[in-house]
Amino acid sequence: MPQEREINDIISVIITILNGSKWITNCMQSILQQTAVKKTNNAQGVTTTNISSRTTSLNHLNKEKKPQRNLAEVFVEVCVFDDCSSDCTFQMLCEWEKKLKEYDNVDMRIVTNMTGASKGVGYGRNKAIAASTGSYLCFQDVDDEMLPGRLLKQYQLAKQYKNAIIGSKFVRIPSNATCRFTKWANDLSEEKFNLQIFTSNGPTIIMPTWMCHRQVYDCIQGGFCEDGSGCPEDLLFFYKHIKQKNGQIKRVNECLVKYRYHTESTTFSVHAATIWNIRLKYLIENQLQNIPWKEGFTIWNAGKQGRRFFRDLPSLEKFKVKAFCDVDKNKIKKNYHYYDTEKRQFTFSIPIIHFTQVKPPLIICMKLDLTNGDFERNLKSLQLIEGQDYILFT
Repeated sequence: MPQEREINDIISVIITILNGSKWITNCMQSILQQTAVKKTNNAQGVTTTNISSRTTSLNHLNKEKKPQRNLAEVFVEVCVFDDCSSDCTFQMLCEWEKKLKEYDNVDMRIVTNMTGASKGVGYGRNKAIAASTGSYLCFQDVDDEMLPGRLLKQYQLAKQYKNAIIGSKFVRIPSNATCRFTKWANDLSEEKFNLQIFTSNGPTIIMPTWMCHRQVYDCIQGGFCEDGSGCPEDLLFFYKHIKQKNGQIKRVNECLVKYRYHTESTTFSVHAATIWNIRLKYLIENQLQNIPWKEGFTIWNAGKQGRRFFRDLPSLEKFKVKAFCDVDKNKIKKNYHYYDTEKRQFTFSIPIIHFTQVKPPLIICMKLDLTNGDFERNLKSLQLIEGQDYILFT
């Protein structure tokens, strides 16, 4: 039976910007090109923010009367947080606010950071969401662009799964950027959305494609982490969400976002070591304390990555490691000796076996799609079940 449409459904598009003036035009145009957006000849019925200073009066906004519209349509509310930009970002946003008066189901709300210093993406998202009124939240990065069907297609799925984060496939710009990551993210099957959560790729649906019902956000205490630059707030939110009893992950299996790769992206402010520590902590707390893992496991990869994983385990978790496994003849039938720098002595001696001799469960510390398919074929030959017999920690 088809879902009934809620009265006054509003999709709030959440955007945070720090000196993003060169991206604003393309981003905003992509929003206005949505199939959900309707242009009007009468601008009188459109409500926009009356900005007389660099801050939006939220109380005034919430009291303003929304325009009448056909309930078969959604209302699009663009909520932007300007994170203390020093370029012409704010001026451009004000110009775009005026342009939106030409559309009968679009509104814009601008919130600005007046502290004098950037507060980071997590803080900005929380403030933009606080200023929004939509039942549905669509997360948009200013340097990315929506493809025309994004809002309606994700909204339709979000109405069916109000406890889910809804993602989509994406097109990379430029097309030759991060090819392995793009292939992994776009090809990942739904049954693996909650399994391949420990890889260095981050959330199994990428943040710039997220949409969700507001209740998904409200269930996460504190919303997005506000630790500022260098904080992977999307990964932390993702982990908290899937830890919820009813937290789901869904995806529209179409490319709905143009996801831009460039060196100015906030992604580059997050160190790989930070992400490693966060996912290791989540693995230890939510997997290694459960059967069968707490009874012992093998690490696949006796090389650099596997040994790093072992070294970074707390002492109690190290005792759970029964063996390493590998394909390298120079490592097999030897032992890995772990030297404790604090005790100044070798404290663990772990045997290294051939992968064909391994018994589950396993923690696999191998990068995917790097060995011309050799690793994947070896793994498949063991006929193991992901999530039950092994976990990828790549």
